Amino acid sequence: MSTEPIAVEFKPKKASIKNFLPFLLMILVVLVDQVSKELVVNNIPYGAAGIVIGTAEGFFEDFMRIIHVSNGGIAFSIGEGWSLMARGLLFRLVPLVVLIIVLVVYFRNKDFTGLQRWSIMGIVGGGFGNLIDRFFRAEGVVDFIDIKFYGLFGFERWPTFNIADSAVVVCGILLIISFAFSVKNTKKGSDSKND
Repeated sequence: MSTEPIAVEFKPKKASIKNFLPFLLMILVVLVDQVSKELVVNNIPYGAAGIVIGTAEGFFEDFMRIIHVSNGGIAFSIGEGWSLMARGLLFRLVPLVVLIIVLVVYFRNKDFTGLQRWSIMGIVGGGFGNLIDRFFRAEGVVDFIDIKFYGLFGFERWPTFNIADSAVVVCGILLIISFAFSVKNTKKGSDSKND
C-alpha cells in the first residue's frame, strides 16, 4: 500500500465562474443603493428637496428632484396604512422567501444565458437593497428620485423611487427581453428541424 500523497489539482469550472460573476452586480447595486440612501438621509431634511435638476422655466422646469421621503408600503405606497404585523409579514418575510427561491432557481438552472444571469442578480440586488431598509429603517424604504411625469397616466410626478427600484425595473425589462429572444430562437430552431 502506497503512502505517497495524492496530488489534487483544483480547476474552477467555467459554470461556477459564470454563476458567481454576476454576484458582483448584486453587490454593487446593494452598495450604491445603501450609500445613496445614507447620503440623502444625512444631508436632506425629511420631505425637502435637496437638488433640483432642470431649467428655470419651461418644459424641463424641475424635471428631476432629489428629495428625502420614505415608503412604509410597497410600490406606489400600497399597504402603508396596514398594521405593523401585516406589513412585517408581507413586506419583509415574503420578499425574503421570494429572493431565496430566486437564488435557488438561479443556481439550479443551467440554461440561463449570461444576460439572464446578470439581470437576475440585478433584480436580487435591488430586492435586497429595499429589504435592508424594511428590516433596519423604522420609517421604511428611503426614496429620493422624483421625476416630472407631465400628467401621463394621471401622474404630474412619477412616484418617488430609489436605486434599488431602478435596478429591479431595468434588469426586469432586460430579463423579459432576453426570455423573449430565447423563446424566439428556440422556436426558430425547432421550426428549422421540422423542415
